[in-house]
Amino acid sequence: MSAKPVVLRQVRLGSDGPIVDVRIVDNRLAAIGEVIPETGDAVLYHRGATLLPGLIDGHVHTAQWAERRRRIDVQRARSASEAVELVAAALRDRPPVSASDVVMAHGFRDGLWTTPPHKDLLESALPGVRVAVMSQDLHAIWLSPALLQHLGREDATGVLREQDCVQVNYDLSRDLPPELVDRWVLEATRAAARRGITSIIDFEYADNRTDWVRRSEQGPVPVRVKTSIWRPWLDEAIELGLHTGDPVPGGHGLIEVGPFKLVADGSLNTRTAYCHDPYPEAAAGERHGLLLIDEDELVTLMTLASSNGLDPAVHAIGDRANTIALNAFDRVGCRGRIEHAQLVRPADAARFARPGLITSIQPQHAMSDRDVADRHWPDRTAAAFPYGSLLRAGATLELGSDAPVAEPDPWHAIADAVHRTDDDRPPWHVEQAIPLPAALKAAAGGRRQLIVGDPADLVLVPEDPATLSNADLRALPVLATLVAGQVSFLADDFGNE
Repeated sequence: MSAKPVVLRQVRLGSDGPIVDVRIVDNRLAAIGEVIPETGDAVLYHRGATLLPGLIDGHVHTAQWAERRRRIDVQRARSASEAVELVAAALRDRPPVSASDVVMAHGFRDGLWTTPPHKDLLESALPGVRVAVMSQDLHAIWLSPALLQHLGREDATGVLREQDCVQVNYDLSRDLPPELVDRWVLEATRAAARRGITSIIDFEYADNRTDWVRRSEQGPVPVRVKTSIWRPWLDEAIELGLHTGDPVPGGHGLIEVGPFKLVADGSLNTRTAYCHDPYPEAAAGERHGLLLIDEDELVTLMTLASSNGLDPAVHAIGDRANTIALNAFDRVGCRGRIEHAQLVRPADAARFARPGLITSIQPQHAMSDRDVADRHWPDRTAAAFPYGSLLRAGATLELGSDAPVAEPDPWHAIADAVHRTDDDRPPWHVEQAIPLPAALKAAAGGRRQLIVGDPADLVLVPEDPATLSNADLRALPVLATLVAGQVSFLADDFGNE
């Protein structure tokens, strides 16, 4: 990255904006209008290009995202047996080096399967092999008998959910050399920069601040990173006096302290999202999903964090979990975030408009889960992924991917929020679509206009998004991405015209 001043020549300023020049000095927008480049300036020019605020991904699990790019992909499996065959086929081409190796696969979605996953299926096809298959939603992990034995765990089905899943995945990830994971993570963030992403919030279940300082020792990372804090690391964060938004020493100005993460319930595909109404198909005692933390404990932890300068971020997917999260924010009276808000009772929509509350949504989930929602949330899907209702109620929306649950591609997220379909089917609950300007603002972390003095976190694209169809918006190439005024990505075919 070059630290020299940058001039962007004859760019459209925002979607449907005027044609101007932009000068960047000391990592900020120094001038907008007519700019005469000076000797030593880096000049970028592409006829017809549109300059937008840099895009954010408000919810990423970076290590899992990076590792998932190297795991066996079973997303297309339509049954448990198909998932096992995909793993077996991959191992025929790439067998384990030794019996102690753990074979990692990713992406099973059993919300529509007629036969649930079971450890015996893995054992029949892969006897004695240590296999772990992570669900696409990250809320369940399917283990073979050999791996269960290695981990010292017993389970009737081999499918561990929620905190058991999180802990096993964390333990397996710790077996990888940190320097290898760091290299993979930095590769993944470079891929994010290629799609115009300038900032992420890392919700990995890990000591994120320490991990990112170590990664920064290799040089400035390609994106800004907000490092979340989970319960095991909360006391240390308080003792160190960490506050949400503070820069992290050693982070080259690109790493900052993020929010304190809490998980109220599970997920839709795992049928553990906590709902007011029962699931039509549910295990005894779980007809409404799972509440992972009750309201009083949530209030206690949110109060502890917020009183020490850490904004809470509460995972809530089911409508009852969202009611509880909103109750907790009302009782504590703090700033913070609700992550996902996938099912919201209409009576609760206006409560998301409280000052200082960000509603973090992942529109790609609405498209990938529409059939699962139709099956497991029958007669309630008008309130599922209710982006239109939340926006009309005054909520502050922020887009993300929840990578590796979805690919961190903000253009797909924007298109899904606006068009509510990603295939040939009609839009799903089009009344919950949001206008493109609102989606672009939510994808840019609330930035709508570029103003002199702003940090120069920018993305340059060849066309105005307002002119594009659903398909073209998804495929919109990125010409350049700038973070703090420095180029983090420049397209190979970028040329002066």
